[in-house]
Amino acid sequence: MKSYITTPIYYVNGSPHIGHAFTSVMADILKRNRQALGCDVMLSTGVDEHGQKNQEAAAELDMGYQDFLDMRGKEFRSVFDLVGISYDYFVRTSREGHKQAVAGMEQTIFDKDLIVKKNYTGTYCKGCEEFKKESDLTEDGQCPLHPTMQVEQTEETNYFLKMEPFRERLLQHIADNPDFVQPEAFRNELKQMLAEPLEDLCISRPKSRVTLGVDLPFDPDFVTYVWFDALTNYLTNIDWPEDGYEGWWAECEHLIGKDILKPHGVYWPIMLMAAGLPLPKKLSVHSHWVGAGGVKMSKSIGNVVDPIEVVEKLGVDALRWYLARHMRADSDSQISVELITQTYNSELGNKIGNLLSRVAKFSNKNFDGKVPAPGPLTADDEALRKSVVEAASGFSRWIDLQDIPARAQAIVTLAEEMNEYIDKQAPWTLFKSEETRERCQTVIYVTLDCLRVIMEALQQVIPGSADKALAMLNAPEAPRPWTPVLDRLEGNGQLGEIESLFPRVQ
Repeated sequence: MKSYITTPIYYVNGSPHIGHAFTSVMADILKRNRQALGCDVMLSTGVDEHGQKNQEAAAELDMGYQDFLDMRGKEFRSVFDLVGISYDYFVRTSREGHKQAVAGMEQTIFDKDLIVKKNYTGTYCKGCEEFKKESDLTEDGQCPLHPTMQVEQTEETNYFLKMEPFRERLLQHIADNPDFVQPEAFRNELKQMLAEPLEDLCISRPKSRVTLGVDLPFDPDFVTYVWFDALTNYLTNIDWPEDGYEGWWAECEHLIGKDILKPHGVYWPIMLMAAGLPLPKKLSVHSHWVGAGGVKMSKSIGNVVDPIEVVEKLGVDALRWYLARHMRADSDSQISVELITQTYNSELGNKIGNLLSRVAKFSNKNFDGKVPAPGPLTADDEALRKSVVEAASGFSRWIDLQDIPARAQAIVTLAEEMNEYIDKQAPWTLFKSEETRERCQTVIYVTLDCLRVIMEALQQVIPGSADKALAMLNAPEAPRPWTPVLDRLEGNGQLGEIESLFPRVQ
């Protein structure tokens, strides 16, 4: 089975921030989950290099376009590599093959008389790079997504895609495919967007205003609207329009933030319908991150979270774990360096890392550096082992974006139960007597083997730390497709080098 996962491609007018890292980390978790299930997976992420905002950003730095795009593309790729994104394709919309395919789609739609040229007067938001209806604006007449930017009254001639002929068809597709948009709150929001007749979509910008983009194939005085260009990357990444893209496209899942639901849920499906192409399988939508106390992140306030800063202070898996544990698909979530540090110390450090460290060190010291062979199991042992299989089995099933926090929470709850188990069994006391030493061996074996199962599951979320832990346990390679299987640690097998997995950070 195939799985094609995409993130949005990110504007390069600014440096990568926590929002970019978040969506791509979630996509990476989904990829690792699907791979663990035995799927053939492709993950694409990357950058959107065209449009007015990028053009102006290059000018502000007094850089040539190509030098600017190369610099920003390298910066984004570096951050994604830093946070462990196992992408298969890094998108750059300046790629010649992509531009040719975009122009080909436009020509196809134009030839069907679905694109018309006309003069338009309207309100334009430079931040969104799109025209706005009055109903799209706040009471103060500003764009709600870019409240610090002044909208402009613009009159110009452009090309427009006819949208209304496809509205009912798109609504029917949503009705026939209830999983097309997840979670349900955003599906309802999309249906509301389609409740009224749609205005034609402006798909061009005159070169007198914007030159950084794909030339319209039927009028060289215009470039393609940046969203039309950008959305097409999801097809060009898999070599459309060449043969062979169909298998991937049939299993395509777009991960997006709630602020770009309209381009992905309205513009993109109608573009595809107009071009005679099938729609993607799913739109998985998430909400945003805000600062501590629910305050919107702002450089002026000083509450912006820099992913590079977090990784340098706490390590990559502290960031990945917090994003997985505390994201909420249908409501905004709070984030700060302090909150990430607290979660890292309390959950990864105290509940998981400390348990592994003290049990592995105890076994290393008292059983000649080996995993002790277990004796008969008690009811307490079996209860813990059952809990481990139940909690870890969430990672042996297909995970959707909105499932990630609950699957991570299940591991935290399990770690708490394991700590209670080891404290109750007190192997350090059992070891002191010859009569209870076999029981000590069993407790240590059960704990270490259960930790192995947890770490195999966590390879999907915090792969670097999970791999280190499995090396400490000298665990055999996890099977594929993965499922939580007990008793795979070898009794009397040698332990690896023991190290502190999550050292405490102040």
